[in-house]
Amino acid sequence: MTTAPGSRRVGIAVSTVLTVIGIGLFAGILLILPATIPANSVRDALRNEIKAATGLDPLVQGETSVSLFPWGTVSFADVVLGGDHSGPPALVADRVTARLRLLPLLFGRIETADLALVRPQISVVFEASGRSNWSALVDMLARTLRPNSDRPGPVMSFSELRITDGTITVRDSTRRIAETLSRVELSLAWPSIAQSFAATGHFTWREQLVDSSVTLSNVWAGMSGERSGLKVRLNAEPFKLAFDGHISPRPTFKMDGTLAADATSLRQALIWAGQTPLPGGGFGRFALKAQTNMVGDTLALSAVNVELDGNSAEGVLTFTTEGRTALQGTLAADEINLTPYVSTIHLLRAAERDWNPVPIVLDGLAGMDLDLRLSAARIAVANVKMTRTAITTNLRDGRMTVAIGESQAFGGALKGSLGLAKSPSGAEIRSELYFSDVDLESAIGELFGTRQLEGRGSLTFELEASGDSVLGLTRTLNGSVALNARQGAIAGFDVEQLLRRLERRPLSGVGAFRSGRTPFDVLNVDIKFVQGVATLEEVDLNGPAVRLDMTGSASVPSRDLDLKGTATLISSAPLSEGGSAFELPFVVQGPFDDPIILPDPQILIHRSGAAAPLLDAVKDPKTREQVRSTINQLSRGVIPSIGAPAPAGQTAPSTGALPTTRP
Repeated sequence: MTTAPGSRRVGIAVSTVLTVIGIGLFAGILLILPATIPANSVRDALRNEIKAATGLDPLVQGETSVSLFPWGTVSFADVVLGGDHSGPPALVADRVTARLRLLPLLFGRIETADLALVRPQISVVFEASGRSNWSALVDMLARTLRPNSDRPGPVMSFSELRITDGTITVRDSTRRIAETLSRVELSLAWPSIAQSFAATGHFTWREQLVDSSVTLSNVWAGMSGERSGLKVRLNAEPFKLAFDGHISPRPTFKMDGTLAADATSLRQALIWAGQTPLPGGGFGRFALKAQTNMVGDTLALSAVNVELDGNSAEGVLTFTTEGRTALQGTLAADEINLTPYVSTIHLLRAAERDWNPVPIVLDGLAGMDLDLRLSAARIAVANVKMTRTAITTNLRDGRMTVAIGESQAFGGALKGSLGLAKSPSGAEIRSELYFSDVDLESAIGELFGTRQLEGRGSLTFELEASGDSVLGLTRTLNGSVALNARQGAIAGFDVEQLLRRLERRPLSGVGAFRSGRTPFDVLNVDIKFVQGVATLEEVDLNGPAVRLDMTGSASVPSRDLDLKGTATLISSAPLSEGGSAFELPFVVQGPFDDPIILPDPQILIHRSGAAAPLLDAVKDPKTREQVRSTINQLSRGVIPSIGAPAPAGQTAPSTGALPTTRP
């Protein structure tokens, strides 16, 4: 069946006329509406709705404007909510604007579609009991949002609350919390219809923009103390955090769910959050994921997977803010690299081979308490490698102790502790380290940078000091160091070869002997430190052909040696068969890095039959200078006759001494 063109045109014309009539009626209603609904009624209805919803009577200190055309809006200037004489008001806003629902307005009902707070100042103040100046509001909201509650009608019709350029301050004197969120831009999906509550937007905290999103699945349950779902997302440049779980505020605050957090630099994130990180290096890239159970001020993390500075570990952690802030936990890892945390420690100045005078700063030790147990299959600290290691780190009242319960290192065992604390003088350190049956070449090489001692043995360090810098610590160094080695050798020195040459030709000169090895059966070293002065209580080396004894002292602050000793060449023939031992006293003096080894010249001259009369001749002032010149020439392998002039072009030195060598 086909519709005639004329009928079609008539239908279009009728539709157009009806549309025009409808628009006209609607416009007429809007024009007549302001006359039928008094502005005072609209204003009073909105104030009553706010009072019914919050339990607080809004105080309007500025002008009120009502506009019903073209859209219904009510605007209050200078509004105070929850003000009394006991403290700051809960909310102060430059302007509160409500947009009215159009359809109910056509039938004479006042219903709010949304509220907008312009430049509000929101203050949250907690009491010692845990209640705040917003507790009455929360209680009222819980009653009004309760499902099937006995109320005459809806007391909250708006479904959105917007905050523009707001400021939120939080104060809790008991927990010493005083925080301010500025430039707050939030949109709150108010639960006028659905049970859920959501807030999205951003704010500025500590000069960093934070994007935020909070969702409460059942706002009535959450406010009334029942269990409710909670999702939180915080995203800022220094730190990101996400939580997905449940919350129940009463009777004790509880929260459980999955927590995830990460930061490009944990050190910067802690500084941003108002915490002082531990001194030293490290605390860079950070990531955490764990099951969370929070009760009151205690946060327990289980199934923890944490990454820090490229290290990964699993375990459990407990964080509490009751009293002092404290962190406890147990973590296990396959491999841990602790190098970043000691990378900023420089004992010596690079350009000048002396102790570092830069002040030591330990402010981060007083920020919190720490009790952390860490076990790892492999641990690396700079060039030091350890396996199967268990470490406990304890920080309390600004004193940190790192205890090594057990560890396999350098082919042997290591245990002991390291202590660090802030003191009036700057810093206090204490070390008690015990190396048992270790490879001394690798142990001393990795710890002190020299590989001249071979063999196996034990090392003991019991040292303590205090000062404002590494240089200051060396001046107060006290304690002891002990070395017991067996079946090893001193590499780079062939003392036996040197002694045999001097035994045959006492005045042949020391020459170069920085090659070869000096084997030993037993080597014992015992050093005592008193106020930066190291005293050699015992240095006893016994080998198949050489015996060495040393005594003396060294200044740790100035890095100078002042030692003396005796090197003994043991004859292969027993003394009963005419054998004898060649003994050579010597001194070691000068800086740690380049000491001078000087043998006793009188012993060498006595053993030289031809040169022994020179000692008597030296007593005569007339021949002293000539003898000194002769001794110097003898020690260089030149043997002129006494009284002969010096070779052409050579001037006799003013003092006579055997040549020295620097090992």
